[in-house]
Amino acid sequence: MPLYEFKEGSSSKFWEITLSGSSFTTRWGKIGTKGQEKTQNFSNAIEAKREHDKLIAEKTKKGYELAEGQEAPGEDEEGGDSSSLAKRNPELEAAIEKDPDNVEGYLVYGDWLQSQGDPRGELIALQCAAHQASGEEATNLKRQASALVRKYKKYLLGKLADKAENEVDVGWRFGFIQSARMARGDYDSELDVPEAVKQLMALPSARFLRELTVGMVDFEGENYYGGVISALAETKCPTLETLFIGDFEYPDETEISWSYVEDISPLYASFPKLRSLKLRGGSLKMGEVNLPELREFTVESGGVPLEAVQSIVKANWPKLERLEVWFGSENYGAGGGVDDIQPLLDGKGVPALKHLGLRNAEFTNELCKALPRAKILSQLETLDLSMGTLTDEGAQTLAENAAAFKHLKRLDVTENLLSDEGQKRMAALGEYVAHGNQRDDYGDDEDRYVAVGE
Repeated sequence: MPLYEFKEGSSSKFWEITLSGSSFTTRWGKIGTKGQEKTQNFSNAIEAKREHDKLIAEKTKKGYELAEGQEAPGEDEEGGDSSSLAKRNPELEAAIEKDPDNVEGYLVYGDWLQSQGDPRGELIALQCAAHQASGEEATNLKRQASALVRKYKKYLLGKLADKAENEVDVGWRFGFIQSARMARGDYDSELDVPEAVKQLMALPSARFLRELTVGMVDFEGENYYGGVISALAETKCPTLETLFIGDFEYPDETEISWSYVEDISPLYASFPKLRSLKLRGGSLKMGEVNLPELREFTVESGGVPLEAVQSIVKANWPKLERLEVWFGSENYGAGGGVDDIQPLLDGKGVPALKHLGLRNAEFTNELCKALPRAKILSQLETLDLSMGTLTDEGAQTLAENAAAFKHLKRLDVTENLLSDEGQKRMAALGEYVAHGNQRDDYGDDEDRYVAVGE
């Protein structure tokens, strides 16, 4: 119950406010007197807190200051982060977690929240109704839901409510945050991305988060994601299905090898239902991979270390359908070659794989020799060998073994080092081969580079 005083000229007044659930009591008058008292009631605790905060702001603007010995309301107390007032029902949350696409689960939870005076219940009702409606009715319901999100922004987003939209961007579904992207917007940004990630994952509104994207963490120095991974490893989010670490434009925002993904192995236990994982940057460590539900894995790098290549090859990906690796340049930490990925070419651990991208590699010609005999080839629908060091020599090998690749829906050899003659040879294989946008071949192995290094 903070006590404020106003002393100026002949004025000597006090003002006090006490917040309690869905009501607050104010007391005011001349210092030294009992003063007057008034209690105001609201439909819920969030409304009461919003008006409570508004009155404090008005009084301080007029010159009222905290009396001696008084402390300002803390973040988890009056005047601070109202997300701490959120109502929770573990049993109903468990039902949604079990079947996160079932609208009925959200509607039941929404009814319960409304009975508790929690405005999230109304948001759930509006967004579920919009999902089931169409045309003008759906548009109107979505408009009402957006207005409600704006009205209760501080409550729904907590400490993230005041962050710029280009730094913290969230998408809503059935009353909860479904997707989020976090990143520093520019060089002047003061956003602590790892801390913002922690705050997001702690929000009741993010209880059923499905997609998370992390962009730039640091424009000033080198862009390390270790802090983000540590923040994520401290949380549990069984509903998260899509994670992208390293969503930045290169080279405009930073070079791809000036960003460091580091060790991602602590994430496996936090997100057991992860279906899509994309990483962009260098210094990747993966340890023993344990992502049994993963369908897509992509690493875009100027140099994937040998240790990470070995982790990828040794991984047991029972449901993986798409695998894409940008190997990069030895000058930027890349390690490994055809021999190191032979277990993958033999199809070990990837029974469901349909798309294989062995991109940005310095050993593309050697791959062309190994692929026709690779056991994995027969189960693939698409094969991507782009951005590497494929020359006319490798193209000749592919052409000589054309029968091994005829079943593919697409074979991509773009952004390599093919001459016009080499491109013609690829074009002769059929329309399923993409072969354009080639880079210059300087004719010397030491002068041949992958498309993305630095």
